[in-house]
Order: sequence, then C-alpha cells, then structure tokens
Amino acid sequence: MIRPVRFGFNDQTADSNTFQNATLAAQTRDTAQVNAQREFDNMVQQLRSYGVDVIVYDDTAEPHKPDSIFPNNWVSFHYSGTVVLYPMQAQNRRTERRMDIVNDLAERFQVARTVDLTAFEQEGKFLEGTGSLVLDRMNRVAFACLSPRTNPEVLAEYSRQTGYKTILFHAVDATGTEVYHTNVVMCIGDVFAVVCLQAIPDLDERLAIRQELEKLGKRVIEITLDQMTSFAGNMLQVVSTRGQKLLVMSTAAHKSLTPKQIDTLDDYARLLTVDLSTIEANGGGSARCMMAEVHLPRK
Repeated sequence: MIRPVRFGFNDQTADSNTFQNATLAAQTRDTAQVNAQREFDNMVQQLRSYGVDVIVYDDTAEPHKPDSIFPNNWVSFHYSGTVVLYPMQAQNRRTERRMDIVNDLAERFQVARTVDLTAFEQEGKFLEGTGSLVLDRMNRVAFACLSPRTNPEVLAEYSRQTGYKTILFHAVDATGTEVYHTNVVMCIGDVFAVVCLQAIPDLDERLAIRQELEKLGKRVIEITLDQMTSFAGNMLQVVSTRGQKLLVMSTAAHKSLTPKQIDTLDDYARLLTVDLSTIEANGGGSARCMMAEVHLPRK
C-alpha cells in the first residue's frame, strides 16, 4: 500500500472515471490530503489488527501523483515469481511506477522475471493492472471489461506472457457509460464472486459471465447498479498471518448491501469495513484499489 502525500482529484482521469465525484471533491479539495491520509492510516491499522501483513511505502512529493494511493493499477505480483508492469492511460499516473519498490520487495520475496507492458502507452493502448483485470489466481483466469483503459491487444499480450485465460465483456453504469475498471463491477474470492450482472447490457455476455464464474466453482452474489456505484464490487479477500479470511470493503459499500447479502458474505469471510469517503469521492476508487497484493514466494 502507498501512503499518500499529495492526494487529490485527478483531472486527467475524470473523463473516463464516472466514480469520481467532482462536486464532493470540490467541497473537500483543501482537506483531501489530510483526510485521505487519515483514512489510509486507519485502514492499515485495522488490517494489521487482524494480523494482515501490510507493507507500506510512502509516496514521494515530486512528481505530483494524485492517485498514487491506488498502486494495484501499475503493478501485480504472482506466485510464479513474476512481476507485471502495466500501461496507464493518464500521463500523471505513469510516474507512479517505482522500481525502488519492486527492488525492495525483491529483498524479501523471489522475483524470477518482470513482464513490462508499458511500451503500449506509446500506441495509446492501456491495461491498468488489477483494476482492468479481476483475477481468479487459483484457476488462472482473468476477467476484463473493455474500456478506454482496458485494451484487448494488451490483454492478449498479458495472456501470452502469463498463461492466464482471459474472459472479455462489456459493462456500463446507470447512465450507459462504459465502466472504467473491471474491479468496480466484480470481486472474486476463493469460493464466491460478487458481481453486478446488471452492468452487462448484452444478455448473452451476462449469462456467459455467470456461467464462467459458476464453472470456476464460485457462489455468485449479485449486486445492483446502485450498489456498484457505492463500490460494493470493489472488495478484496485477504488472509491474515493466522489464516483468517477477511473481506475488505468501504463503509459505503457495506451500507449499500442488504442484510441477506451481508449474511451470505459473512459465511465466507469476516467483513472488514473502513471509512474511505474522501478517497472514494476524489479518486473514484475504493478499498480494493488501495491494495496491491503480494503473491510472490518468500525467500
């Protein structure tokens, strides 16, 4: 996780990210960094209190990186010892990539190779990490909804380099606008999946996604478009050092869930909720986006 130092509303990402709330962001512009840092520190504290091994790096003040709090978009770490670097749409997000972080992790974990997809930026083609990709790591399947930030050619190269099977689909929000990242549409746990099937307008694609998830052995838990807007799809299942399964989500996401949904999810993992209201309004991302999970083998 990356602790922010100059967090704020990113004008370069707002055109494709309808989850950013310009009105709320304007009201909190002067306090965004202070509030975001408080929300970040509270989330880290809560994760650690449950025994989750959290590695925190401080952002650097220069260059200005308003979205550095979302590291999962520029890097992913895999059981095979592979590190993948991703092409980013916004110019000011590309400077978030920090090899000093990768090198530091290589002191603790085994890094066998690096797959660098960033050259696609020169062609105007993007794939923004585990924002664009929702991975079923156990079955090596990647789900991806196409958008300005998720290009099929880069996706094909990712599949070739990693061996992941890719499942492509289209998703839109309540206004009919393409959803910018797959990880606000769906979350995949070990034996369950939270997904907004309503966001998939093509009924054949909708059925295919449900069937694919069920084929992978997932209990499908549907959320509505309104719940997706509240970041109910932007969850991540993590495991503590004691082996306890946790499902991390924001307070807004949790409040949007029905009692039945909460009861169902609670069967699979303990629900850990954190207030991320400033981060969500300004950044258009939530709990899942803030965590770049490290699956590299330990040395």
